[in-house]
Amino acid sequence: MPARKPRPLLPLADVLGHGASDKRIDILRRIGQAGSISEAARASGVSYKAAWQALETLAQLAGVPLVEKAVGGSGGGGARLTAAGLQVLQAADALQQARARTLAELARTPAPSAGVQRAALALRTSMRNQLSCMVVSVRPVQGMVRVRLALDDTLVLHARITRESAQLLGLQPGLPVLALFKATAVAVAAQLPARDASNHLCGLATRSPRGGGEVGLRLADGLQVVGFAGADHGLRAGQPAQAWLDESAVVLALPG
Repeated sequence: MPARKPRPLLPLADVLGHGASDKRIDILRRIGQAGSISEAARASGVSYKAAWQALETLAQLAGVPLVEKAVGGSGGGGARLTAAGLQVLQAADALQQARARTLAELARTPAPSAGVQRAALALRTSMRNQLSCMVVSVRPVQGMVRVRLALDDTLVLHARITRESAQLLGLQPGLPVLALFKATAVAVAAQLPARDASNHLCGLATRSPRGGGEVGLRLADGLQVVGFAGADHGLRAGQPAQAWLDESAVVLALPG
């Protein structure tokens, strides 16, 4: 009789990749406490749809369901955590305690240079552009949410995301976030045609291969953006250049 294949371990590093303060983990915890997804949504300050989206994302990352239906009870049923869901919460608590100890130790050490930006060390992604920024405003637009982001005192970027995503991230003015977008989503040229200027960035080309391809652009305060230029771009390193990307191409993430 062939040996039984061992069951793979729960990928906790993927499920908890955004830290123990993740809104999705908060929703999961409240479901365990209240036995109800709707109650957990209300207590977390998000819509029922956003709570479901959070659970679906966590289940996709974990590879197994974290919540199951509970039959019976005075309310006629509800929801309860699976064994995997309980394991995720245990891991989240352990990470939170370890994080608190690490931050306490770092607080006793000299601060680094003020020019060093916060890095999302736990974030692994194929997106070449990862910019630290601050939320300026969050405004509903045509069933979506338009987020205005400050890259520095003068540079502004916009992202267009769903209302549920904005709720789960807890977006509000003053919140530090990371703006991520693919290099292939950024059009670079010496002069771009007139279009939506909300994500129209100007800088200097740092590298520009002949025949088109990947182009580096240095913005104010040393910020770097990578994009693509056509075969007839005519750009040279050190020359002024412009970059543009659609608002929907910008992904927002919370620094770890």
